[in-house]
Amino acid sequence: MKAVHFGAGNIGRGFVGLLLHEGGYELVFSDVASALVDALRAADAYTVHEVGAAGRDVTVTGFRALNSAEEPDAVADEVATAELVTTAVGPTILRFVAPLILEGLRRRAATAAPLQVMACENAIGATDTLRAEIVGAAGDQWPDLASRAVFANTAVDRIVPAQPEGSGVDVTVEPFFEWAIERTPFGDTPPRIPGAHFVDDLAPYIERKLFTVNTGHAATAYFGAIAGIERISDALAEPGIAARVAAALEETSALLAAKHGLDPGQLAAYRATILDRFRNPALPDTVWRVGRQPLRKLSRHERFIGPAAEAAERGLPTSALVAAVAAALAFDDPADAQSVDLQRMLRELGADAFTTEVMGLAASHPLYPAVRDAVAARQVGL
Repeated sequence: MKAVHFGAGNIGRGFVGLLLHEGGYELVFSDVASALVDALRAADAYTVHEVGAAGRDVTVTGFRALNSAEEPDAVADEVATAELVTTAVGPTILRFVAPLILEGLRRRAATAAPLQVMACENAIGATDTLRAEIVGAAGDQWPDLASRAVFANTAVDRIVPAQPEGSGVDVTVEPFFEWAIERTPFGDTPPRIPGAHFVDDLAPYIERKLFTVNTGHAATAYFGAIAGIERISDALAEPGIAARVAAALEETSALLAAKHGLDPGQLAAYRATILDRFRNPALPDTVWRVGRQPLRKLSRHERFIGPAAEAAERGLPTSALVAAVAAALAFDDPADAQSVDLQRMLRELGADAFTTEVMGLAASHPLYPAVRDAVAARQVGL
């Protein structure tokens, strides 16, 4: 079996690629970073270091690497003969991956089993997004190609921090991971991925992860940055920050229980597990890495405004989530382009315009007044 994985970064190597290797797939990485591709080509193996309780070292072998910017034909040929394609490139990059997958489908034998495609991104419906890009690029050709691929959404969760200096292609990760995959698209032949679990309804798993892990991680980063704390684990060691993050996650859990019928007791246990993961002192994760790209994280359907808006629509509490939004508005990192843009937009736009244009909230929305007030408070003195 062969899997082509787009995105040979830390998550690609330390999570998706690792599990595909353990599932017995011949692994082909595709990336546009020339130095990374060259480093992988020069290596016979790399090691995934799991740090923390129950951690282990796992050696990954049997992989190859291609530069998709320089070798698109070679990438398409690999896709044409693969059983599985996965991505970990970021939701906004999927549109650049789609043409390579499409060309692989054009070259795929009509008698071959359908290519199994999963976008493993921190976004709701990422595989649907990728499929739409492929279908759009195919145009009138798509009806003839549709049977050559099946697409399944996934929910993935593993903390992969910024890597230690000099680690090369080795990757440091936490021991915990979760990979939930839609069962139905695969019928009787699901991909073989150790540790993954297949579910009939993926939506609760995606939102439980995004509105707990992603919301909590980012909230910790933004509260920590305000306090002048460097490491995520140190930020959560501060009782005040831990309490504010926990309060935000209690609000997202209330939404998840109301929306999906998830058990409140199980959600409480899940929150506790997530916060313990963030406290792992062996993970060298910083508030600056986790907090980067604040404009994206403050957008309408992301980890703060998304759950807060739905909670407000149901009459559920949102004050702790709005406090996390206020902390995100204060994120000021000159090394992060979105942070620079965020602070510029706060200076240039009025509070109403910013709330509508950046957060996507209409003035009539029940969450609007609280968020607009948080924006106005940040703008004082800028």
